[in-house]
Amino acid sequence: MRNKYFKFLKKPELRGIQSTIMIVFSVISFSILLILGVVMYLSFTASARQELISGTQKLIEQAGENLEDYLVSMRRVSDSIYYNVIKENDFTRENQKIQQGMNLLYAANRENLRSIAVYNEYGSLMAAEPVVLQKEDPNITRQGWYENAREEVENMHFSTPHIQNLFDDGALRYYWVISLSRMVELTDHGVPRWGVLLVDMDYSGIERMMKQINEAGNGQYFYLCDGSGQIIYHTRQIQISNGIGSESSRQAAACKDGVYDEYFEGERRKVIVNTISYTGWKLVGVIPYSAFTYGMFNIRHFFSIFMIFMAMMLVFVNRVVSVRISSPILKLNASVAEYEAGETPEIYIGGSQEIRHLGYSIQTSYEQIDKLMKEIVLEQNERRKSELDALQSQINPHFLYNTLDSIIWMVEDERNEEASFMISELARLFRISLSKGRTIIRVKDELQHAKSYMNIQKIRYKNAFSVEFDLEPAIDSCCTVKLILQPILENAINYGVAGMEDAGEIRVTGRLSEGMVILTVSDNGMGMTRETADSLLTDNSKKQGYGPDSGAAEEGMADGGAEEGMADGGAEEGMAGSGKKRQHGSGVGLVNVNKRIQILFGKEYGLKVVSELDEGTKVSICIPAVAFTEENRKILEKGYLLGREELRHEG
Repeated sequence: MRNKYFKFLKKPELRGIQSTIMIVFSVISFSILLILGVVMYLSFTASARQELISGTQKLIEQAGENLEDYLVSMRRVSDSIYYNVIKENDFTRENQKIQQGMNLLYAANRENLRSIAVYNEYGSLMAAEPVVLQKEDPNITRQGWYENAREEVENMHFSTPHIQNLFDDGALRYYWVISLSRMVELTDHGVPRWGVLLVDMDYSGIERMMKQINEAGNGQYFYLCDGSGQIIYHTRQIQISNGIGSESSRQAAACKDGVYDEYFEGERRKVIVNTISYTGWKLVGVIPYSAFTYGMFNIRHFFSIFMIFMAMMLVFVNRVVSVRISSPILKLNASVAEYEAGETPEIYIGGSQEIRHLGYSIQTSYEQIDKLMKEIVLEQNERRKSELDALQSQINPHFLYNTLDSIIWMVEDERNEEASFMISELARLFRISLSKGRTIIRVKDELQHAKSYMNIQKIRYKNAFSVEFDLEPAIDSCCTVKLILQPILENAINYGVAGMEDAGEIRVTGRLSEGMVILTVSDNGMGMTRETADSLLTDNSKKQGYGPDSGAAEEGMADGGAEEGMADGGAEEGMAGSGKKRQHGSGVGLVNVNKRIQILFGKEYGLKVVSELDEGTKVSICIPAVAFTEENRKILEKGYLLGREELRHEG
């Protein structure tokens, strides 16, 4: 059938349909790929351009703030000289004090200043710092800074960069400076006069700041001009001053702050203008359009990766189309695989007649298999439930008979309180034992059953031993098989601590560890050899209990020895009067308990016995930490085979 199907697929008609579909999908995919590629490239280009402009604006704003801070510091120097030195002192009478004040301010700002000078209305030098000789006939009144100060009395005036030509320091050095001048009122011989305060700032400070922002290297640059367009700083300042180059500084000076498009010398570019406060200067950033493509390599790289990715997607789409053509076989195979994985879906029935017939056949076969499997599982569960019931029914009735005998003896001896307590504990014990016919109970109830059992045994044995319970509250709400502690405690009494010269000790602990409940019963009794301990859990009725010999569990009790001895006054006398060795185990025994646990929870759980001769014995019960809910109880009551994977565990 498979060969016929593949031969059918190879017919020219099918190959033509498949080829047509693949060609159509390929054309559509490549068209969409091309359109998306162009749109994304344009979008990324616009985004990169805007990002570059925004970054340049932020850089200009930051540089403008640095320049403003620098110029504000110079204004503060000028204000300090004027208001704290010049205005407070007379140049004739307090010339030395004026000189000291100017010296202090100059020393404090030496890195940014070249000189400080005060001139009167005639252009005569009144004071200067540092103290140097003024050059002959420097034409003070014709200097631009002097004329600006005289024309606009209320304002401070910043000049363009120029070589300082006022003072001769003897080293024949010339410095580029920017002059800050202002009209001031000075006192000479007690008479107020007008003068001009000149503060020459070192141009290198501004030059250094401008060079820092001109390190981009992608074609963009920044320059500084005054309000009339005269260049203060430019990366090509020498060429511009020599007439070799040019700049549109006058147009930029006339613009408000913002971003502008312009054509300059045949090149399209973006111009960003930012005004420097207090001065009217303009900080201008120029971005040629060639700079926008400077960082486009990454975008092109991304576009190439995108195209490759889309090509891979195209291959994937074509693959999907070809798979779609053969989808009936794939769906049938998928449904069969789900059946093999343990699920129960509907077998796919579709496609051609041959595939539908195959689907019907597989569906019928699996339905028959499921029916047989359910019958087998139900049969196995019934067998396990019957086995569990048989194991639980092995609990020896002699304990009840002997306990009732003890109660009768207490009543006859008028020990009514002890008799009442013993009856109460016996009632509680059997109420939990019955548990409304349920096999699964809470760990809390199993522990209460064990406590009631030990309370009865302590009275029967005249407190010949002590019992300690150390339990974590976290285990109380977990599930357990009922009546698994009593047989172990019975063995601990009969073969561990009963008849000891010293007081016997039995300790019951309960812990929650790594998703498991660990219940441990330990005693300080006679113990046993390792070989005997290892053989206790084998399926051999002769090895039930701690004792090395064989015998019926309560045979000694039935003969009357132990209980008659207790009635006559003590556990140890009873043992002596029985004429039997302490060699008989529980009627249920460790094998019984181990089997019951493994039937319900699995072979990985059960008992573990550790013992050392003359040291004592420790028996550990390991069960899964399954939360006690009605749902979990019903699952476990159904049987291990049906319910194990459905349980909700603690932790």
